[in-house]
Amino acid sequence: MSECGGRGGGSSSSEDAEDEGGGGGGPAGSDCLSPSPAPATASSAGRLRRGLRGASLMARQRPELLCGAVALGCALLLTLKFTCSRAKDVIIPAKPPVSFFSPRSPVLDLFQGQLDYAEYIRRDSEVVLLFFYAPWCGQSIAARAEIQQAASRLSDQVVFVAINCWWNQGKCRKQKHFFYFPVIYLYHRSFGPIEYKGPMSAVYIEKFVRRVMKPLLYIPSQSELLDFLSNYEPGVLGYFEFSGSPQPPGYLTFFTSALHSLKKDYLGTVRFGVITNKHLAKLVSLVHSGSVYLHRHFNTSLVFPREVLNYTAENICKWALENQETLFRWLQPHGGKSLLLNNELKKGPALFLFIPFNPLAESHPLIDEITEVALEYNNCHGDQVVERLLQHLRRVDAPVLESLALESPAQLPDPPLITASPCCNTVVLPQWHSFSRTHNVCELCVNQTAGGVKPSSVSMPQCSFFEMAAALDSFYLKEQTFYHVASDSIECSNFLTSYSPFSYYTACCRTISRGVAGFIDSEQGVFEAPTVAFSSLEKKCEVDAPSSIPHIEENRYLFPGVDMTSTNFTGLSCRTNKTLNIYLLDSNLFWLYAERLGAPSSTQVKEFAAIVDVKEESHYILDPKQALMKLTLESFIQNFSVLYSPLKRHLIGSDSAQFPSQHLITEVTTDTFWEVVLQKQDVLLLYYAPWCGFCPSLNHVFIQLARNLPMDTFTVARIDVSQNDLPWEFMVDRLPTVLFFPCNRKDLSVKYPEDLPITLPNLLKFILHHSDPASSPQNMANSPTKECLQSEAVLQRGHISHLEREIQKLRAEISSLQRAQVQVESQLSSARRDEHRLRRQQRALEEQHSLLRAHSEQLQALYEQKTRELQELARKLQELADASENLLTENTWLKILVATMERKLEGRDGAESLAARKEVRPKQPEPSGTPQLPGSSPPPANVSATLVSERNNENRTD
Repeated sequence: MSECGGRGGGSSSSEDAEDEGGGGGGPAGSDCLSPSPAPATASSAGRLRRGLRGASLMARQRPELLCGAVALGCALLLTLKFTCSRAKDVIIPAKPPVSFFSPRSPVLDLFQGQLDYAEYIRRDSEVVLLFFYAPWCGQSIAARAEIQQAASRLSDQVVFVAINCWWNQGKCRKQKHFFYFPVIYLYHRSFGPIEYKGPMSAVYIEKFVRRVMKPLLYIPSQSELLDFLSNYEPGVLGYFEFSGSPQPPGYLTFFTSALHSLKKDYLGTVRFGVITNKHLAKLVSLVHSGSVYLHRHFNTSLVFPREVLNYTAENICKWALENQETLFRWLQPHGGKSLLLNNELKKGPALFLFIPFNPLAESHPLIDEITEVALEYNNCHGDQVVERLLQHLRRVDAPVLESLALESPAQLPDPPLITASPCCNTVVLPQWHSFSRTHNVCELCVNQTAGGVKPSSVSMPQCSFFEMAAALDSFYLKEQTFYHVASDSIECSNFLTSYSPFSYYTACCRTISRGVAGFIDSEQGVFEAPTVAFSSLEKKCEVDAPSSIPHIEENRYLFPGVDMTSTNFTGLSCRTNKTLNIYLLDSNLFWLYAERLGAPSSTQVKEFAAIVDVKEESHYILDPKQALMKLTLESFIQNFSVLYSPLKRHLIGSDSAQFPSQHLITEVTTDTFWEVVLQKQDVLLLYYAPWCGFCPSLNHVFIQLARNLPMDTFTVARIDVSQNDLPWEFMVDRLPTVLFFPCNRKDLSVKYPEDLPITLPNLLKFILHHSDPASSPQNMANSPTKECLQSEAVLQRGHISHLEREIQKLRAEISSLQRAQVQVESQLSSARRDEHRLRRQQRALEEQHSLLRAHSEQLQALYEQKTRELQELARKLQELADASENLLTENTWLKILVATMERKLEGRDGAESLAARKEVRPKQPEPSGTPQLPGSSPPPANVSATLVSERNNENRTD
């Protein structure tokens, strides 16, 4: 116990001993005193204290180590911070926004998104336009000039404010969450916002702003009332008496309802007007002040039911929008993916009118003509109000109509079959009709008597368009009443109509000469029908050119007796099952849609009309050469509405100029189809499409076929049906399809059998079989002449001789190919030997390469080993250099310490020797030069010793 206790007690003399006793006495204590604890934490704490004490002692002895440790720690901290900063995403702070509009612009630009300042301006202004933009948005950049142009015209009445709603530190970005840019809001005093969603054009924006500024139109006279009611847009009239008070009851509500209408319909299709004259109010059945009237053209006009609905702005606006009646609609597609046109086309046949429109113009003569056409087209019951509005429109537009009306055509010489009767129509019979072999022209006339009279003697009142359509229908059904005898005389017959037992029609048919046919062809109609008249084999083996069929609009000019102001168009929408919905588009903005519908891309006047019927898959366009006016529109609509429409379906095809004219296989387009197929030779036509995977595999077959057949008598052609439309009778239901059009019998085209493989021998057999005139079913009834048969036989012999020559050429080519095959085989054998030799050389080179690679790997390993050894030697040399540097530093310090100690010893020895000399000579007289005060005594010895020590200290300090 004394030993454990002694270690513990002896450690109190010094801290080091205590630490050592504590470190080593733990286990001894545990052996001597079992109850006394010896925790391991005490030993670890003791080692830590000793380590810190040793470090502090070393730092006191060698301060350069402390500085190095501090520098090393700072370097480690900087390296760690740099590494962590590089690991994070580098985010560049956003640049401060700049002004979007120029400083001289009338638009106030809040480019830092000061939404609170914009709200302050809005509260203090009557009408404010807020333009929310994003500086990077292309639409915002494009609309900037339009907004600036509109602001330059309205800056004295409207405050234009532009707000940057994209900067992340602005209030606009934090409070407004727009999904698109730009956004235009309008405020009329405290009412708003009214969002504008129309075209980003200066004139449209200005028009909308003016509507917001003045939502009500003041109507002071009857003429302006007729202008308001005859407009194509629905009109709402309010009657208020201002004589009693400056603001009658309900006026502010009616004013707010007009603003609500603009808020719900940015196009402003419903117009609001105010009447203050009670006599004008009685014309529209308004008696009491505060009454609201909704005008409708064809249905009964309405008065707002104040006893049923509350008289509020929302109810008035909702009532007007729900009960409005529109003649036609303006469409404004935004240009992206939209279902706007698709939804409108699903409603039925649509008439699209593209006209240049200026919203700021005071009058629109063309729109007034279109309005007149729409009123007549939908006036099914002959309403007197509509007739009065039509009279008003005609009175206003009379000078314009005189200047734009078409001039009467020059008087042409009357052919034998064309008379001046307004109830007759000339019909060119198509080739498929049974009359075409005996007669090719018939004239139909309306006749209410049973007598067989000539068309020249028919004197009937003006007949309607539908009576003539019914006559044509009955004519096709009663064809057996004619004798099928070829004759140059006129053959006439009377027959009953298929719809009425009391109406008779007269039809006179004959085969006319080429001169009269040329006269018919010379008449330029709106659309040319693709009807082709082919002569039979009794005549020359030639093909006639396509001829046109006179249309209803052509007959107006052919027969001067027809009244141009016919009322047959009135109420046409109720007499046909193909009622049109009329739509207007601004050609200045949406001419691209017109070009896709068939309008010419380069034209001076951007006016275009097209009818699209999705259900019937039909598409018609008005002739671009004709002016878009009332007469042409009525004729266009009438031709579409007839049961057997004479309009030609518009076909869209690819450009024929991009295909070479001289080629083995002729590429056919929509424009060149008739020219290629109806030429005076046999034609084999292949229908294909780029997406057809099997079609390209037939190219080599048709190329060989084109090489084997003479190009002067046979044409191999193909057409891409995905890019070129064709008439319905020439369309196919599967791809690839091959049609053969034999010479002189184009109407007897033959389809290649679907179950027969398309190979060169099969195609040749198919062509030879169907090119023989004897196989034609038409020739069974009408035997060909001897001259034509001889010509056909000569043609067949020419074909056979040509094929024999081609076969001989092919045999010669086969023999040359066989010789070439032998040469190629010998070359291939030598090439194989060279290949084997090269492969052996390649294997040898690969073995050498593997050996060199192994040697390179060994050298690389040796190089890495030597590099590591050199690095180790360099490290050791660096340690020796550091140790030598430390020794040099310590040697310098030791020299300084030795010098200091030597000076101290010299000073101490000098002081002792001086004190010893003074003690040896204590009683020496003072020098004579030293004055002494009376009664003074020399300083004591201890004082002198102190002075000497002080001097030594000063010297040592120096």
